[in-house]
Amino acid sequence: MKRIIQNKKPVFLLFLNVVLLLLVACNKENEKEDENQTPPQAETTLMEEPAERREFLMGTYIVLRVYDEGKEEALDDAVARIEELDKKLTSNGPGSEIDAINQAAGEKAVEVSDDVFPLIETAEKYSAIPNSGFDYTIGPITDLWRIGFDDARVPDPEEIEEALPLVNHEKVKLDMDQQTVFLTEEGMRIDLGAIAKGYIADEVMEVLLDQGVTTAIIDLGGNVVIMGDSPTRDTGGFNVGVQNPDSTRGDIVGSINLKNKSIVTSGIYERYIEKEGKTYHHLMNPDTGYPFDNDLAGVTVITDHSVDGDALSTVVFGLGLEEGLDFVNSQEDIEAVFISTDEEIYTSDGITNEFNLTDENFTWVNQ
Repeated sequence: MKRIIQNKKPVFLLFLNVVLLLLVACNKENEKEDENQTPPQAETTLMEEPAERREFLMGTYIVLRVYDEGKEEALDDAVARIEELDKKLTSNGPGSEIDAINQAAGEKAVEVSDDVFPLIETAEKYSAIPNSGFDYTIGPITDLWRIGFDDARVPDPEEIEEALPLVNHEKVKLDMDQQTVFLTEEGMRIDLGAIAKGYIADEVMEVLLDQGVTTAIIDLGGNVVIMGDSPTRDTGGFNVGVQNPDSTRGDIVGSINLKNKSIVTSGIYERYIEKEGKTYHHLMNPDTGYPFDNDLAGVTVITDHSVDGDALSTVVFGLGLEEGLDFVNSQEDIEAVFISTDEEIYTSDGITNEFNLTDENFTWVNQ
């Protein structure tokens, strides 16, 4: 009787093919997992003495500091970005995109760039906050006062009364699809001075991040962005001073430790004029056409993004001490330090344990 021997080769090949398919599937899953994982960051060496760049831009002195070794050239790109955006956003000279919008007021819509339209949308958002005192169509009023320029003056009441009806963000038509801006009445003017520096500071941060910078300080004259940890502090972060509103820039009343945050200050110390013994600061009330007249000397706002902090510093200043503090405490990811004209300091709930008072001439009321 013959013994029948079966051919085992097809079974073996089938088994091998199944194994290979499983291996391929596993490899693809691993590749997907690798794609979803954040790639390992290259180690960076931080310098105790940073590379520094000082410039006079946007009507103020700016200071940029980069602590990453070998990233000094990123400062050149950062300055170039500031200059590029300033040319597009200024309302104080011909040729900017904001100037083009203002010149076409009452006549036609103007198409603007990807750099400008998102900022105007953000300005519109903050202008819509009730009773905030923020309105990016404040241009007809700021043009009358010209505070911060050599020709600054106190306008006649009749001039202010005539200009006030032109200050109304609801009269601006924004077309998201066409990316156009239309000021519907002749004489209207956009002024982004209360928000532009914050936007530019955020853009500078993006430039530095793209260049591989991990640790830096961006100071655009009152708008400060902190990136990473100080290489000289064991506790991490940077110790940032809060401006004394009764003194020149750089004199502080206290400090707070910050990491990856923006800190923006608005105060009556920044720009002002005096006439017949009375001081007029640059923070204008869009409802009256005159500087805000409340119990605040300065507000410092801490946020994740500087464009928000810039706008909110004006918003809460306009609200005044009590309403402003309530507003900040009702929001997420916003903190603030309020300084009254009576040299009293109030802090929002989230930083009561973080703020450090250094000037004994001031009283920290709600510590």
